Amino acid sequence: MTKKVLFILSSHDKLGNSGKPTGWYLSEASHPWESLKKGGFEIDICSPKGGEAPLDPTSDDRVKDLVNKAFMEDHDIARKLKNTLRPEQVNPKDYMAIHFVGGHGCMFDVVTDQKIHEIAMKIYEEQHGVISAVCHGPAGITNLKLKDGSYFVRGKNLCGFSNEEEEIVKLTQVVPYSLEDRLKERGANYKSKPAWSSHVIVDGNLITGQNPQSAKELGEKLTTLIQQVGQSCTANQ
Repeated sequence: MTKKVLFILSSHDKLGNSGKPTGWYLSEASHPWESLKKGGFEIDICSPKGGEAPLDPTSDDRVKDLVNKAFMEDHDIARKLKNTLRPEQVNPKDYMAIHFVGGHGCMFDVVTDQKIHEIAMKIYEEQHGVISAVCHGPAGITNLKLKDGSYFVRGKNLCGFSNEEEEIVKLTQVVPYSLEDRLKERGANYKSKPAWSSHVIVDGNLITGQNPQSAKELGEKLTTLIQQVGQSCTANQ
């Protein structure tokens, strides 16, 4: 199998009616990228609208987080961030995994993007690949459906940004829905740890992280999981 992973970023830049900007969250892309790059994987980047996807400015901390700095200054990544793929440009057969990067933006657009959902399920069902999501990224998998019409997350052990954390950042009344509640409504076995704890759950070929603090651990476990999947596929050929 090709050693490529598809990152999904949001194209949405307005945080509800708050007047504040939003978008995708830097560390939730950069830390998984760091681990995947060390593992020999290539990253492609897609967003609902294609082109340059809006970065949540509150996440742009390149002074304290050197991984963020390395990600944004990597020439290949910089080029791909300026020209993210549109969903119709993506061939799911090219990827071993799809990673839904967090940031509040994805709660508004990725959550309803049917083309991205189709890509994710083809990678998962036809390629036997991995689905990964961190923080608000699991919003992108809440509406995924299996071939039998049931929700993908039903019965899955997973995590994502918690109600407690949303309350702490004072955005409970701003976000269009509660991610934690939505996942539970879809039948997921949602689990959380205290706010800002690194928390990653692996359930088969699904891996989720609770918050930005989980991005590094998620990246490491995602890399290991994809390598295991690749070895299994090779052994079964």
